[in-house]
Amino acid sequence: MPSFATSPGTRDILAPDSARWRRFQQVFADVVETAGFGHIIPPMFEDLGVFLRVGESTEIVTKEMYDFEDKGGRRVALRPEQTASVCRAFVEHRPVTPWKVWYAGPNFRYEKPQQGRYRQFDQVGVEVLGVDDPQLDAEVIALGMEFYRRLGLTKVRLSLNSLGDSGDRDRYASALRTHFSSNIDALSAESRATLERNPLRVLDSKRAEDAQLIAASPRMADHLSPAAEEHFLQVQTSLRAAGVTFHVDDRLVRGLDYYRRTTFEFVSESLTAAHTAIGGGGRYDGLVADLGGPDTPGIGFALGLDRTLLACDAEGVFGAPQSRVDVFVVDATGGSEAGVICTELRTVGIGADRAYERRSMKAQMKSADRSGAPVCIIVGDDERNANTAILRTMEGGSQHIVQRDDLVAQVRRALGR
Repeated sequence: MPSFATSPGTRDILAPDSARWRRFQQVFADVVETAGFGHIIPPMFEDLGVFLRVGESTEIVTKEMYDFEDKGGRRVALRPEQTASVCRAFVEHRPVTPWKVWYAGPNFRYEKPQQGRYRQFDQVGVEVLGVDDPQLDAEVIALGMEFYRRLGLTKVRLSLNSLGDSGDRDRYASALRTHFSSNIDALSAESRATLERNPLRVLDSKRAEDAQLIAASPRMADHLSPAAEEHFLQVQTSLRAAGVTFHVDDRLVRGLDYYRRTTFEFVSESLTAAHTAIGGGGRYDGLVADLGGPDTPGIGFALGLDRTLLACDAEGVFGAPQSRVDVFVVDATGGSEAGVICTELRTVGIGADRAYERRSMKAQMKSADRSGAPVCIIVGDDERNANTAILRTMEGGSQHIVQRDDLVAQVRRALGR
C-alpha cells in the first residue's frame, strides 16, 4: 500500500498548535466585533472572473491561482484572497451600508513554499463597503494595531502611503515606466519583466541591482490630486489623534491592482527573514463596480496567521495553550466510573478526560501527567463502595477524599473557579 503525505506547501496543524490558531481567530473576533463588524464566510471557490478583477498584472492572477474547469464546464478558482469574494457578496446581496464584515480562513496560491508562506494559508481580515471617509480608514488601521497589541506584540511598525485616485495612479505608473525604461539596461531581468506588466510593482524589488534606480524613481506624493492629498492628510491626522504611530513610505504599493488612495502595511521588526510583512490592506474604491455593482467605496485589510505567529514566537508572546483539559479521571474499577464522572464534569463546563481499555493504575497516572490537567480524580473499589473519590492536585501532589455528591464543587474550588 502507498504511504501518503501532505502536498507541497500544505501541512497538518495538530494540537496544541491548532488550539493556538482557534484562539488567534477568537482574539481577532473579539477585537473587531466590538467595532460593529459581522462575520462573513465566503465560499472556498468562485467563478474565475471574480478573481481576475484583482488585477491581471498581479502574480496572483498570472501565476498563482488554482483554477480549473468543474464537472459542469464552469471555470472556477480556489480563492487566493477574500476581498474580491466579499465584494462579490455585496453585489449579490446588496446589504445596507456601511457594511462592516470580518472573515477568517484559508486561501490558496501556487507559490514557492517557504517559512511563513504556504500554498494553503490562513488569514483574518475586515472589509467596510459604502463609506468614503478618511476617519474610517484610520479606524480600520487602528483595529489592526489593536489586534497585534492584544496578542502581546510590541514590535510592529505601520507603513502608510496613498496611491491616489485612478487617474493619479495611472499618471504615476506612466512616470515610473518612463523612468525605468530610460534605464532599462540597469534593471534586473525580473524587474524588466515586471515593468511590462505593472511599473508600480518594480518598487517592490529587493534585488541589489534595482536599488539605486528605485531610490531615484518618481514619488507618488508628487502625482496626487488635491482631493487625494487632502484625504491622505486627514487619515494621518486621525491616526495621530488615535495614538497610532506610523511612518509614510512613498514606495509602498502592495501587491494587488485594485488599491486606491490609502495603502498600509504592518511589518514585524522582530522577524529577520526577507519577508517581514505580517499584514496589510488599503482602499479599493473601484472593485465593487468592476464586479458589476454600483460605484461603492471600500477599505479593508488581511493579516497573515502564519507569519504573525512567527512574530509572536520571536517576541515570546501568545504561546500555544499548555493544557486541553481541567481534570483527568483515573478509574481502577473497570472504566464505568470514569465515564460517569467525565460526563458530569463536562455537563457543567469543566474539561475532563480519561484512559480506556482497562489500563493499570500506573499507566493511567502516566496519562494524567501527560494530559497537563491540573487536577486528577481517582476512583478505586473502596471509593466506589463509599461513594467518594480522591481529588489530587497534580502540581505538588496533595490529595484528599471528597464525597461524590460534592465532587463538582470541590473540583471548581481546586481549579480556582
